[in-house]
Amino acid sequence: MSFIHAPKVYLVAKTTLVPGGLEEFLRDIGDPDWAPDPDVSDGENLIEAAGRMCYRSWQPYDPAKPQATNPNVSRVREGNQPYILNVLKSGHGSILEHVNMTFICHGVSRVFTHELIRHRAGMAYSQESLRYVRLDDLSFWLPDAARDNPEAVQKFRDVVDFLQGVQRDLADIFDIENIADFATKKKLTSMFRRLAPIGLGTTIAVTGNLRTWRHVIEMRTSVHAEEEIREVCGQIAVICEREYPNVFQDMGIDEDTGECRFASHKV
Repeated sequence: MSFIHAPKVYLVAKTTLVPGGLEEFLRDIGDPDWAPDPDVSDGENLIEAAGRMCYRSWQPYDPAKPQATNPNVSRVREGNQPYILNVLKSGHGSILEHVNMTFICHGVSRVFTHELIRHRAGMAYSQESLRYVRLDDLSFWLPDAARDNPEAVQKFRDVVDFLQGVQRDLADIFDIENIADFATKKKLTSMFRRLAPIGLGTTIAVTGNLRTWRHVIEMRTSVHAEEEIREVCGQIAVICEREYPNVFQDMGIDEDTGECRFASHKV
């Protein structure tokens, strides 16, 4: 067995614009005086485009461009950063749902994943399956409260070593190594996992839109959240701010607690 000391988060995918698609749409509606900002991310340009489409606010009203402008609009907010800031302040968060980020969280426990998957709206999950993956070598998340207590560490080690031995004993009892039929192996592996600890190390892929990530980060970096999910979501928060600085421009991170707070938290 081995103890997990630091979970790791990998950004593996995010929303990008299809080359030429948005430009073609803009030409078809009259070629308004607006273009994606080459200095910001595709995702933030998509958010701005979705917002401007809703109000036909690509530019101030021009009767020669009826599909792109609105007679109610005499001036427009220019620049992606101030545009998105106004969206955040206004609480019109629906356009943030067009942009997704996918992370792989590795070296996390099933305590963490059981909490994470409670966030359902705007999220997708794929987790390492214990119906297929045999538990020959258990990794285990050790909470902070136990790490500085040698007696507690030994107790955790004793229990996990025992449960790891149970997994190997069951494999021997059913002679799983000599079973050729995969369906039978899967059935047995599924049975063995019932004696695995909830603190077992695992890996999960998670996709969420930016509106949902803002909510999850605020909820799960709170000082009242469980320590492991706080650590993982803290890593996610730093990556989100790096990749989408305009969308996360109102996020502050408390240096002492790691808690993330948003000035416009009801988006």
